[in-house]
Amino acid sequence: MKKLIALFAVSAMASTSAMAAIALSGAASVTYDDNGSTASETSYDADLTVTGTAGTTTVTISADVDGASFATSAASMATTIGPVTVTADMHDEVSGDIKNGNSTTGASSSLSGTAGEQIWESSDTSVTISVDAPIGDATVGVDDTGTLTVSGTWSGITMTSSTADVTTVAGSIAGMDVSVTNDGGATTWSLGTTVSGVALTLASSQKVTATFGLAGNTMVVSSIPAVAANATGKAGASTGIGVDGYGTFPTASAASYASVAISRSLTSGATLAATYSSKDDSLTLKASVAF
Repeated sequence: MKKLIALFAVSAMASTSAMAAIALSGAASVTYDDNGSTASETSYDADLTVTGTAGTTTVTISADVDGASFATSAASMATTIGPVTVTADMHDEVSGDIKNGNSTTGASSSLSGTAGEQIWESSDTSVTISVDAPIGDATVGVDDTGTLTVSGTWSGITMTSSTADVTTVAGSIAGMDVSVTNDGGATTWSLGTTVSGVALTLASSQKVTATFGLAGNTMVVSSIPAVAANATGKAGASTGIGVDGYGTFPTASAASYASVAISRSLTSGATLAATYSSKDDSLTLKASVAF
């Protein structure tokens, strides 16, 4: 009997040691939307994330668990070998516009959305190798497509530039958080600052948000700009090779609207949020919890 107890104790210690390197987190929510003048609806969402760590290697797997089956939403692994960091994205997320057609085999260019969704689906699994190079705190990385990226922070300004013709510069200047991105000649930017306790953000898309209150008890007022129609899409190709890449659907117009979101943390550990949108004169109530 003593031997069995000792064996059980050793087994329990081994299991505890193994579990100590595994972290479980997640979130769940239920949302009621009155949808303005149309029929109301209730939706649910539940996600789990498992993170395993062994030395300097971390594996993270996330999944949506509110459907009929366990659906993987992310899977990655990162490890370090001296000054070298290897990161692998092992989940091929379907990011095409499924609602407007078959994003794997392409769809009719007559279909449209308001976000310039791509027609063809691209594989987004990848492996990136980066090195902390002794050149002014810069990090040099290359992924399995051959794209070279150099990033670093100098005098409080963070800069990232790649051979894919994408450059991002961000930093805090005179009390304002500034971010500028140039992607193939197209520049976007955002500004953020705090005035009398109100956090304000302004983007090049003309979107403006104002956040009032403290963490756990906030109100966010947003002004969403209109989207101009663009009747011409890009055909693209399934390989993504060529001037038009994977192509895009034509863009449908969308009117500007405003929204007000109020969020309150409850003593039960849940968060209750109410959002009004002038887009469809709707009120949405959401109860959520994260652990």
